[in-house]
Amino acid sequence: MCLFRTYHNFKMNLSRVTSLLIRGRRVYRTAGFVCGERIRDAAVLLKNSYSVSAVRDRTALLHRNHGEPSQVVQLESLVLPQMGPESVLVKMLAAPINPSDLNMIQGTYAILPELPAVGGNEGVGQVMEVGDKVKTLKVGDWVIPRDAGIGTWRTAAVLKADDLVTLPKDIPVLSAATLGVNPCTAFRMLTDFEELKPGDTVIQNAANSGVGQAVIQIAAAKGIQTINVVRDRPDLQQLSDRLTALGATHVITEETLRRPEMKELFKSCPRPKLALNGVGGKSATELLRHLQSGGSMVTYGGMAKQPVTVPVSALIFKDVKIRGFWVTQWKRDNKHDEDALRNMLDELCILIRAGKLSAPACTEVCLQDFRKALENAMKPYVSTKQVFVM
Repeated sequence: MCLFRTYHNFKMNLSRVTSLLIRGRRVYRTAGFVCGERIRDAAVLLKNSYSVSAVRDRTALLHRNHGEPSQVVQLESLVLPQMGPESVLVKMLAAPINPSDLNMIQGTYAILPELPAVGGNEGVGQVMEVGDKVKTLKVGDWVIPRDAGIGTWRTAAVLKADDLVTLPKDIPVLSAATLGVNPCTAFRMLTDFEELKPGDTVIQNAANSGVGQAVIQIAAAKGIQTINVVRDRPDLQQLSDRLTALGATHVITEETLRRPEMKELFKSCPRPKLALNGVGGKSATELLRHLQSGGSMVTYGGMAKQPVTVPVSALIFKDVKIRGFWVTQWKRDNKHDEDALRNMLDELCILIRAGKLSAPACTEVCLQDFRKALENAMKPYVSTKQVFVM
């Protein structure tokens, strides 16, 4: 009778479990999940307990179809795949919501993972277990993804060691979680397109974005002046004060960018060698108007969802250069150059330790509150980044 009851219970439980494949890994969906504890302080992150059993909460934010993120994303339980000799078990600590994450879920991004997929392309985790052949990582290391598509909105994952890169554990967890995309984008754009020297000027729109805030801080650390363009809003003065505190030289609105008083501004700083465009449309055209001859405009985003229009005069009489940048492509182009990514991350971490590069203002959210977080991430004029803290 006990044997029959055991078999019957097993059969009933099995009938409530459905399996699906996510990027070649077996995942099980159940009727419920165990709520994870929210981690607030890096000092208490599993200092003395590193094992598979320590990862008790194994949930993830999945989407099976493309559409509005708050409608198609679901929180589901999963069973982790078996560890391989070249894989590591990672407990995720924190993972932000970036615009590219939302675009992937909507189906409008340049790269789309196979469905069903775990959301999120950025975040920091801690290594809990390593495979027998793993030499580059050890238990306890903090790691971030080398490339997009891993799926970071989850409590734990078994990943290939080669898909991860280490970060030092003496930086804030929110800085680590938000380091791999926006600060790297800002760093490369300030480094790769124009030879900038102290006293030079950079102009950018979307200055309150994650990239924009990183540009301000990295430029200030190098002695480079920034003209930072933002949309007009009710809390404009508060935003201006916050960007100035980060190191912004000038903060102006899109409307000011089109006015004659820009001539007065350029009496206090040289015309910019570099323009960084994250908006597109008319805003990008206005940035071009203020570039010095031979300068570069680098487009890394298109929040206005409008094409970039380049005046013929800017090409003929100013010989401006129109470029584009995508940090994912940069990482892929340099995947065989270990020093390229490592050196950039090390330099950014030096700035973080020195207090010269801070994470954007963040709102910490547990995975269970994902719908509210996704809705907030879609709202205009929201200056805080939603970050899942596991």
